[in-house]
Amino acid sequence: MLSYTFTEDKEFPLYEQLYQRIKEDIIERRLEPHSPLPSKRSLAKHLSISLTTVENAYNQLVSEGYVYPIYKKGYYVSNVQNVPMNTVRDDYLPEQLRVDKDKNGHSRLYIGDKTYTEMYMGTDNRTDYFADFSSNASDPATFPFSTWAKLNREILSTEHVKLMTNSPSNGMVELRYAIAEYLHQFRGIDVFPDNIVIGAGTETLYSILVQLLGFDKVYGVEDPGYEKISQMLESSNIKTARIPLDEYGVMPRELMKHNVNVIHTTPSHHFPTGITMPISRRHELLKWANADDTTYDDEANRFIMSVDRDDKYIIEDDYDSEFRLSGRPIPSLTSIDNSEKVIYMNTFTKSLASTIRISYMILPDHLRDRYYEKLSFYSCPVSTFEQMTLTRFISEGYYEKHINRMRTASRKKRDLLLKSIKSSPIAAFSEISEEQSGLHFILKISLGIPDTTFVSRCLENGINISPISKHSFMINYSSVPLDRIEEAVRRMAECAL
Repeated sequence: MLSYTFTEDKEFPLYEQLYQRIKEDIIERRLEPHSPLPSKRSLAKHLSISLTTVENAYNQLVSEGYVYPIYKKGYYVSNVQNVPMNTVRDDYLPEQLRVDKDKNGHSRLYIGDKTYTEMYMGTDNRTDYFADFSSNASDPATFPFSTWAKLNREILSTEHVKLMTNSPSNGMVELRYAIAEYLHQFRGIDVFPDNIVIGAGTETLYSILVQLLGFDKVYGVEDPGYEKISQMLESSNIKTARIPLDEYGVMPRELMKHNVNVIHTTPSHHFPTGITMPISRRHELLKWANADDTTYDDEANRFIMSVDRDDKYIIEDDYDSEFRLSGRPIPSLTSIDNSEKVIYMNTFTKSLASTIRISYMILPDHLRDRYYEKLSFYSCPVSTFEQMTLTRFISEGYYEKHINRMRTASRKKRDLLLKSIKSSPIAAFSEISEEQSGLHFILKISLGIPDTTFVSRCLENGINISPISKHSFMINYSSVPLDRIEEAVRRMAECAL
């Protein structure tokens, strides 16, 4: 039986202490891979702690891939080199999808004879939906308009000189300090402000990265994934490889197969499938980034290097990590990278508003030096006024309070959505997954009608919904008002019957 001692610490609750102790035992191999953990009830009794404390600790260990559950048997220690996650993810990913070449020879994810992009990322520009479950936009009711306006007035009244001064190419130093402090406190990332580059949206930062890393490199993007990244790369005639996923996320063997130099990935909460990459896959990605790739040359009768490790990087897009609604935040790839192989990227468009185009990235030291040497002549694309407002918003504690309010509001929306679905006529033939992280989850409905018919019916009834594979739909609730959720689910259920 596991035996641990705990301390009373309001900032380090019991479940986190238990989670940390078990995690350390797994990493140090004091708990053997695939060995069973004590039942939740027996461990709670043995340690004289509540059952809820043990449940929360076990759930966090499962979320990060250190432990895996087996139905009706219990919890088992994962092999962090090869985590046998027992999840429902595979029933909406690989089985119904296939990877094939498109007309340009690119690897693409297909559903039937159409690509994911062609089938589900259409050009419908309607904005009059009763409920838009496919939008990444923010709910206006959650934006702190009065605080933002107050800070704007203060800056306009007192900061005349700074307002007329251009910021450095990588952004105002005050904003970079504020971001660095926030990352240290809430993401466990220690970074010098000089390593941070401010940009007007992820696409702007990507254009800088391509110049920094090279136009001759092969850039990998998740398929399915954030389509704007692949569109930006392909429109610039940059070699792009669409990398298929398994139930753990990006597959390193596919990166080697496509001779990828740089991979863009969303490990904390993949868009759109919601997958959280387990710790073993994160280490596999880092191992890939630190090794040369080789191919066999028939003419030379020997293996030759196809991709140099010095040209390999991981772009970690942490786009909605602030919104893990259950358990503690998943540690970032950046926080476990010791080889300067991860470029961290995040944005305020999700946590504040989609119209506030302020993003940032963290460059490893050697890329930071290259940036200052070759690209510091660029002007920062974000206005000084916006940077000053955001700096005060973070430094004066408003951002932390806003995130806490957003989490509470998002949790209410999610819980009402789940409750409404589970009490609706579709409950008997539907499954929900990936609802713990981010602002969307996956709803699988065993429909008696084609998906396209269901989607069309929903559109006719003012509901916009995005399929991600056969009978599986992404439910993005960030922009849907709370008072419309129950009616939206009622309409959606009618369309499914």
